[in-house]
Amino acid sequence: MLQTNDLNVTKTIPLVSPQELKREMPMTETAVQTVIDARSIIQNILDGKDKRLLMVVGPCSIHDPKIAQEYAGRLKILADRVADHLYVIMRVYFEKPRTIVGWKGMINDPDLNGAGDIAKGLSMARKILLEINEIGLPAGSEMLDPITPQYLAELISWAAIGARTTESQIHREMASGLSMPVGYKNGTNGNLDVALNAMQSAYQPHRFIGIDQESRTSILQTKGNPYGHVVLRGGADGPNYDADSVREAENEIAKVGLRPLIMIDCNHANSGKNPFKQEDVLQNLIGQIREKNQSIMGVMIESNLKAGNQTYRAGVPLQYGVSITDKCLDWENTERIILNAHQQLSEHFV
Repeated sequence: MLQTNDLNVTKTIPLVSPQELKREMPMTETAVQTVIDARSIIQNILDGKDKRLLMVVGPCSIHDPKIAQEYAGRLKILADRVADHLYVIMRVYFEKPRTIVGWKGMINDPDLNGAGDIAKGLSMARKILLEINEIGLPAGSEMLDPITPQYLAELISWAAIGARTTESQIHREMASGLSMPVGYKNGTNGNLDVALNAMQSAYQPHRFIGIDQESRTSILQTKGNPYGHVVLRGGADGPNYDADSVREAENEIAKVGLRPLIMIDCNHANSGKNPFKQEDVLQNLIGQIREKNQSIMGVMIESNLKAGNQTYRAGVPLQYGVSITDKCLDWENTERIILNAHQQLSEHFV
């Protein structure tokens, strides 16, 4: 009989179950408390009970555990300095959606060689998240593959659904069951409707196919996630962080009966992919807040130890602290603009 299945599949490799990985790398009491406290604070920010500005700050992607650890140590010190007006968590992205092809992130390709050792990638990602939470610094990450949250989500305090996946039913269903607040980005073309539709969908209960902690294929039933917000990241027609764009977004959010809660992504199309222009975006937002804007609850800044980015090539050593995906702001400028924002907000809220 002729074969009709797996015609393009060359190999099937069993993967460790979520429960097995968690037994090997268990949560500690400190990490648990970091996550619980952070999720509660972010929920309070979204509910208007905590007036601080949420800041998700860190590398475009994580490719080197040592860089992640050093960056986290620096960011923790800075986060403590500005904690009265800014609530800073680290951007810790392990999965990268690609428009066509390219490096898919540490989970998919931890060795940067195309071998796809996902088991190793999951282990590395969990270790990094444990270390970051252990120092009392919460982590935020994009949820891309609908299976990986079973391995890592207990260590994540804020999640994003990206511009390329916000329109996906699978990701909306997944978001409805996530245990942390979720930001939904507008589409790459700038369309806000996909984010609003995603939020409305994720608020509702869903049933869908996934895996349980023992990797058994299961029907997952969710109750819906009430803690969602929009992330404006610009689009094909340019930025959407200015006051007029924010007011337009507020109106569109109100039309569908949702709370006007907006985070601004300072990079991507809002900066024209020039990481140094993130400062201009941040300054504009601080100005809007000082002018009594009530909807801007957070910002995202792409930052690494060193500025810019680099292309990985086999056999060519990588520069330490430099992104291998999108261009990032260097640490010195990151620290400066955050301290400046803190000072301005301190004067505003006196």
